[in-house]
Amino acid sequence: MTIGVLALQGDYFKHAQAVQRLGHDAIYVKDSATLAACQKLIIPGGESTTIIRLIEELELRNALLDFAKQHSIMGTCAGLIVLANTKEGLPFPPLGVLDVEVERNAYGRQINSFVDSVRLNLFDKMVEMEGVFIRAPKIRKMGKSVKAIGYHKEVVVAVRQKQILAVSFHPELTEDFRLHQYFIEAI
Repeated sequence: MTIGVLALQGDYFKHAQAVQRLGHDAIYVKDSATLAACQKLIIPGGESTTIIRLIEELELRNALLDFAKQHSIMGTCAGLIVLANTKEGLPFPPLGVLDVEVERNAYGRQINSFVDSVRLNLFDKMVEMEGVFIRAPKIRKMGKSVKAIGYHKEVVVAVRQKQILAVSFHPELTEDFRLHQYFIEAI
């Protein structure tokens, strides 16, 4: 299977490594032609303002919106913001394909970054894994079709809406690829 990783900004390389270690092909997506060759897409963490600005400058918005109608997408940290409805503080609207409102940098500045255990419902089983939170967003409001599938303490940090999966943290910064495996195999 060919998994695209939006390679505009952020740690897209680490996501590609995770995909490859799970035995799949990873390609870096920077244009609509490359996106069309993908079966699934990962939108990495990074700086949401920069990612959204580059989506506009590279005229990727319509291609991403069309892709989201028929394919699975996973967004991590800033990728969650790019997929969400929240427009606050962004130069352009996010894609709005995930019915959630988020608060950007909700855990604080870079110096407030932390690693802690998160609980995720993967393959109908609750598992614990390490969550890396770097200037992470918080999910403040979820639409009726959005299902919480992961928690840090009692705070929702992972959601799924049909073929869209999004998390507040950076799973690519650990050696635990179960979330990537879940995305590839179950969504």
